[in-house]
Order: sequence, then C-alpha cells, then structure tokens
Amino acid sequence: MKVFYASTLFGAMSLAAAIDEGRFGDGRRVLVVSNNAAIPEVATPLDRTPGFAALRSRFDAVHSWNELIAPLHPSDWRARVIEVPMFERLIRAHWGLGDVEELVLESIAVPPARTIAGLVRDCPITVYSDGLMSYGPTRDPLPAEIFRRITRLLHLDLVPGLTPLLLSEYGVAPELLPDERFLSIVHEVTATAPDMMAGQAVILGQYLSALELLTAEEEAGLHETMLKALVARGCTDVVFKPHPAAGRRHAQLLRAAAGPLGVRLSVAAESVPAEVCFAALRPELVVGCFSTGLVTARRYFGLQVASYGTDLVLERLTPYENSNRIPATIVDALLPRLSPEGRVEQPPATDLQELVRAVGYCMQADTYPDLRPERIDFDPRYFKRKRLETLGFVAGQKPSTLARIRRKIRSAI
Repeated sequence: MKVFYASTLFGAMSLAAAIDEGRFGDGRRVLVVSNNAAIPEVATPLDRTPGFAALRSRFDAVHSWNELIAPLHPSDWRARVIEVPMFERLIRAHWGLGDVEELVLESIAVPPARTIAGLVRDCPITVYSDGLMSYGPTRDPLPAEIFRRITRLLHLDLVPGLTPLLLSEYGVAPELLPDERFLSIVHEVTATAPDMMAGQAVILGQYLSALELLTAEEEAGLHETMLKALVARGCTDVVFKPHPAAGRRHAQLLRAAAGPLGVRLSVAAESVPAEVCFAALRPELVVGCFSTGLVTARRYFGLQVASYGTDLVLERLTPYENSNRIPATIVDALLPRLSPEGRVEQPPATDLQELVRAVGYCMQADTYPDLRPERIDFDPRYFKRKRLETLGFVAGQKPSTLARIRRKIRSAI
C-alpha cells in the first residue's frame, strides 16, 4: 500500500502524472487530501472539485485530513511527541492503512505534510515538488526521523537547466516528471472543466496578503493596476483566476474596478487549476506576480507571460529566509515584466543559475556552505546589503579573509 497526500489540484495532477509514468508501481493507493485555505469551511475541498473526477481512478480510497482533525486547521495542528504513537494507531485503524510501503508528500517542511510524515512512520518517503519552491532551500530543518526516510524528489522541469535545492542537503536525488505525461493529465482534467468565458488576457491571483507579504489593500491595488495595464494594451475581455486559498474577496474587488474601465471581467472557478485555464482559453497574455502558473503558461503552453509587482514583493519579503524568495527571484529575473503603461519589457540579462544559487546561499548559508560564490555583485533587488556584510561579503567584492577562514573551518568539521 502507498499513501499519497495532496492539497491542490495541481499537486494531484502531478501525482497522477507520476502514477501513469509508473513511478509508484502497482498495489493499493490511498490519497489523503487537505484544504489549507484560511477558512477551509467556505472553500471547495480538493476531492469535490470537478477536475478531480478525472483523477479519482488512480486511487483506491480518498480520505480527508480536515475531517479527521476538525475543527483544528491543517496548517496549525501537529501532534505532541507523547501523542504520536496513539495518533498513529488511530489513523491506521480509522483509514485501514495496514502495511504502508511508501508515503508520498508535498511541502514536507510544514504541516500537514510534516505532521503526516511524523504519524505514518517506518516507511520510505517520496517528496514531490510544489512548483517553483523546489528550486529554493528547504524551508526548515527536518528531524532525522523524517529526512533519513526521504528517498527522492519528483519535480516538473519548470525551468530547464535549474536543479532543485530542496532537500539537496540531505542527499535526496531529484527526478524529472516527463512534460508530455503532465500535459496529458492537464488535458484530461480540462475535458471535465466547466465552461469558461474567453478572454484576451488572464490575471493570476495569489494570496499575498494572507501570507502577510502585502496588505489586503495593496494586493487589491496590485490586481487593479494589472487590469489598468491590460486596458492600456487594448484588452477589453479579461479573465481573473483566483488562487484556491485566497477566498472570494479579491474577485469581488476586481469586478468593481473593471466596470469603470470598460472591461468585461470573468472569474474562473477557484477550484480550476491555472493550467486548465491556459489549455482551454489560450489567452494572448498571462499576468501575475510570481505565480508558478506564469512559468507553466510559457513552458507548457507557449503563451506570452509578464510579471507585475515582484519588485515590491522582493523588497517586502521577511525574513530573508522566506521560502517565497526563490520563486519571486526566478520570475523576476527570467520573465518579461508588465509596465503600468501596458508595455511588456524584457528583464536585464542574468545568469539565472548563478543568481538562484547565490540567493539560496544567502538564505541558508549554514545549510548550503558549498553554494558560497567567490563574489556577489550587489543588486538591491535580490540581496540585502546587511545580509551580505553579515556573510562576509563586500558588495561586488570577494569574501573577506575572515569569511574565507570561517568557510575552511566549516568544511573541516
């Protein structure tokens, strides 16, 4: 028996692609789903979304983590050490798990995935990627009882040439999921999706205020500015794709802004993955802040994309170790940018791999000492001067003598 966990339809589609590719062999498959929205009670559970019907046949049973731990929130609850054996027995008995051969999880560093890993013990763990975050450092250190069980990281080739940093400190080998297999799953889900109004452009919503990266007013203003920029480009029909965890407030505010601008705004169902929107609508332009959807739109569907507001997010991200830093950095450095006047402009040329490794090192220097570059050319967009000085760098210069001595000491330990 193999136990899988997913919180989004994007994650479930990735699992289906891996299953169809034969990455998990035969045997009974049990899927555990969770709804991690701020208020799960008003959001549609993953297993009740229309698109999930196309994926259901890959699993022999589906169980809800929310229902099991209600009224507690999946992102907050974790068992105390003394309670682990008791909860493990209860979960295994309640879901009839029996002998678990493999546990397959997303977002291993945080609950509920980390909680599940601590309760379903004594089996290997496969981690599968949750988008662009796989290219960044592991968010938090994992206990030995978990990281020693992780055998592989499955991920989509979202940015060819980039190798994930996630879990690399534990020697976990990354494995690519074939593009064609994932696309076949997307088209399978698209065939079951509800009808959507076509639009010249798609705005990808996120949940930046819920993550406390921006205020609610600033996030609403960001969406409105994106819409005005699209109007400046001559767009009159726009689709807004809310993030499934963001709630309905963003869509309501953007509808109110669209009327005076003369824009017909349609809102895609929050449970419909962005990739399904791309496959069904084929818009002329996809705009967002630093959503993984921007990369999948360009990589898998050949659509024109543009980022907006990543500079503000990069400035606001705290602490520097914030796991959203790498996705925001990749999108900002790799993809074209939309100006308030509606122009799509290319970013300055940069060595993306070198940049990601340098930012990853600055985020978790003690964990990834081998990533330390000989020098860092200071760019306030991606680096903080105080951070560089703390790590022994002078902007644009080689590491100080003291920093080199510290590096040698760490490598010798």
